[in-house]
Amino acid sequence: MKREIGLNQMKIDALPARASPATGRMVLGNIDYDERATMRAWENFLADEPKCARDPIQPSPVRSLIHDSWYRSATGGINAEGIEAPLSSDRDEIEYLTRANAELLSAARRSFASLGQLLDGTGAMLVLADSDGVLIDAIGDKKTLHDGMDIHLAIGGKWNEDAVGTNGIGTALWTGEPTFVHAAEHFCAGIKSWTCAGAPIRDPLDGKIIGVVDLSGYSPIFRPHNTALVAATARQIEKALAEQQQEQRTRLLEAFISSAPSYRRKDGLVIVDHRGRAIFCNNVPDGETTEMMDGPMEPGRGRWLMNLPSSGDEGDLARALPAHLRSCHITPLKLDGDLRGAALVFPSVPAVSSVTVVRAEVDKHLRDAVAMIVGNSEALLAAVDVACRVARSNNVASLLIEGETGVGKELFARLVHAGSRRTANDPFIAMNCGAITRDLFGSELFGHVAGAFTGASREGKPGVFELASGGVLSLDEIGELPLEIQPFLLRVLEERVVHRIGDSRGRPVDVRLVASTNRDLKQEVAAGRFRRDLYYRIGAVSITVPPLRERGEDVLLLTEHFNRQIAAAADGEPLEFSHEALDALRAYRWPGNVRELKNLIGRLHVLARVRDIGLHDLPEEITAPSAESSATPDNDTTLASEAPEGTLAEAERQAMKNALAAEGGNLSRVAARLGISRPTLYRKLDQYGIRRRFS
Repeated sequence: MKREIGLNQMKIDALPARASPATGRMVLGNIDYDERATMRAWENFLADEPKCARDPIQPSPVRSLIHDSWYRSATGGINAEGIEAPLSSDRDEIEYLTRANAELLSAARRSFASLGQLLDGTGAMLVLADSDGVLIDAIGDKKTLHDGMDIHLAIGGKWNEDAVGTNGIGTALWTGEPTFVHAAEHFCAGIKSWTCAGAPIRDPLDGKIIGVVDLSGYSPIFRPHNTALVAATARQIEKALAEQQQEQRTRLLEAFISSAPSYRRKDGLVIVDHRGRAIFCNNVPDGETTEMMDGPMEPGRGRWLMNLPSSGDEGDLARALPAHLRSCHITPLKLDGDLRGAALVFPSVPAVSSVTVVRAEVDKHLRDAVAMIVGNSEALLAAVDVACRVARSNNVASLLIEGETGVGKELFARLVHAGSRRTANDPFIAMNCGAITRDLFGSELFGHVAGAFTGASREGKPGVFELASGGVLSLDEIGELPLEIQPFLLRVLEERVVHRIGDSRGRPVDVRLVASTNRDLKQEVAAGRFRRDLYYRIGAVSITVPPLRERGEDVLLLTEHFNRQIAAAADGEPLEFSHEALDALRAYRWPGNVRELKNLIGRLHVLARVRDIGLHDLPEEITAPSAESSATPDNDTTLASEAPEGTLAEAERQAMKNALAAEGGNLSRVAARLGISRPTLYRKLDQYGIRRRFS
């Protein structure tokens, strides 16, 4: 969380400094800076580190900005006796930094060229750092540039607060405001003879900090107006960036015009730059590009829409589109032979008849439902495609959705409902067969008349078939349906007439059935637990929703989706995951699938003390496999998750054994870990013959 610097701080930077050679005292604005007092404050701070929060009663010779930064440095594990910043001298890394920050370097070139000549002989150097505080350019006094190498104040040096504590570059990145850090105010002992003033550089398109410009040198070069100088330089660089972006916007529009002869003025158009950000929007109404990963999008410049692939192939571009944008036509836009953006065209829908209008409304609902299914893996997209075909077809009355617990089967049922709607009031009724007792199945499915059995309501009750008439009935865990009820369900599906219990009168129903199961129904049929004729009736068209462990990079997409969704619901900021944490999430097998991942992200939002999530913040079952990958099956006696192999049933059985071991047999926690209900857990324990061996 960035800290704001108020007007008083800016006034400090604008006032003159007065120094006494004999005492080392200096007035930094309205603060009487004393070198010795600041050093004593730093030493006392380190000696009293457990109590390093500011004492509101005792006056401090240190600015609150510096004290807060010291606190962050100490709690972040920075070595106060450090003498230099981390430095990368690897040529490949430096080359990558140069390519990644080419626009920033180009925008800063003019300002650096004009200032570089003026700094020679002044004892000062001007440096440019990227958004991580890594230096990517440096100019100025030759001796100072040479001496800067001693503390790694050179290209490749990393100067954010997480790397080297309080300093002009890192503290400016943290606060988001122009900042100076003078001499003893630095956290690390090895750089206390330097003074520095840094100002953040923001992207004119979206306002994000993309770098820092900093003036540094030995402490005698300090002047209050150093901060004003770097702030003015940062503004010049931002102005140059804006000019570059405007030029690129114009060239991309020209490239689109020359490559889109079929584009019509009424069509919606969005141009995105090479980072997937919208830089031009026209005729795109609110809602046309809604349901981005982090919520509804209002068309406008700067909003992120997609990640562009490295190739300019139209097929790769189409696959890179998020689900909610796949109704558009995408065209690659190249400048000087390189992919520099893309054009998204949303064809206008002519209102030729009421039927067309109704179909367009249905298609919108279908697109909204597709947008709820986050992922780009081939297996998932294939399942989505089949579900959409079923939704649009009038010839398919039922769909079977197979997949493990927690993969999101209900989202597919809602997708079918969205594409099947004929009116806004078409019902969607869901019933979990695993949560109904055997005695109540008939009543819940078909309803009953008054007094039909002991406990029946006096007025009678419609069943879910009647309630869903005209819409979609979703029967989850249909494999739990008792064998004696299955013939009655088959008759309703074939005759499309339901008889309430205790009533001889038939009631016509018009229902599209979406059945889902985490069992292998073919095995259930072979074992005699599920009727063959019913299986073929509900499974004429079937899809398999892949488990999360088979969806590759979808883990990262879903992590980002849930992260932003949960943050928005709490009116907070999304968490920031380290590369190591993301790699661990990607490698984990997710026995509880998407539900387990969502629960984890929600738990991290509640329990994480800081926004930066590292490997140590993740549960042991996620981080343990990487540490134990070399263990042999014969010798590994820990409670770590074994890699399930073989059939789906074997993998599920092993996942349950791992969860039981990890939770010490506590079934409530096991169910929560796997993302299933306790009744489902009991059934599966019985199904696989697993005994709870822990109290």
